[in-house]
Amino acid sequence: MDPRVLFLFLAGLALAFSDGAGAQPIEEARAAHAAGRFAEAARIGASVGTSEGYALAARALAYHAHFLAPHDRKEGLLDEAAALAEKAVRADPDNPEAHLQRAHTIGRLSQAIGSFEAADRGYAEKIREAAENALKLDPGMAAAHLAMGAWHAEIVAAVGSFLARITYGAREREAIAHFDKAVAGAPQVKAVYLEYALGLLALDEDEYRDRARGLLARAIEIPAKDAYDRILHRNAVERLEALDASSG
Repeated sequence: MDPRVLFLFLAGLALAFSDGAGAQPIEEARAAHAAGRFAEAARIGASVGTSEGYALAARALAYHAHFLAPHDRKEGLLDEAAALAEKAVRADPDNPEAHLQRAHTIGRLSQAIGSFEAADRGYAEKIREAAENALKLDPGMAAAHLAMGAWHAEIVAAVGSFLARITYGAREREAIAHFDKAVAGAPQVKAVYLEYALGLLALDEDEYRDRARGLLARAIEIPAKDAYDRILHRNAVERLEALDASSG
């Protein structure tokens, strides 16, 4: 898949804190995640044994695999992250974050193995199913709208608008509609603007160059609140510099 489009890289809306004995491990996992200790956050989150813990672990391990792990370990770690997301869904099928992380981890795995193998495994359909399940449970979930926007944009960019529509039901206008809903639902989230920009550039860099530039500038303006945001900030700066250089 197009490497410019990062599937489903949103830090996510805050997960609810657990009560009682499970609260402290979840807080520890969150603290490790915020500090960028993603592997540690995954280990602690998984040890909680709840849907919330597994979802947090899946997200953290996917970040670790994508951003920090050596290339030869990425696929294996992402397989583990996807398995954690499946555990989150099984533990609580009504948890929208669990379905979102299923979409996220499969999307990251698709990037790691390449578009042809991902297509053979039916990952495009699984990603859409998971994101749609998240939206059924929480129609206003900005992260899930972002995931759907990225899904439509990635499919159209990969196979063209005609094949995308007849093969997967993916459409450019649906990508933009979901991105707009993500912005409306999370106007202060850095990842929303970065991913919207990347989606537009994947669809048509010439047509959407100016709009993407504005979105990247907005992503850079929003203060980073944790380690993941700092990663996104660097990505946004690099993409804006590359966009400006290509148009100079």
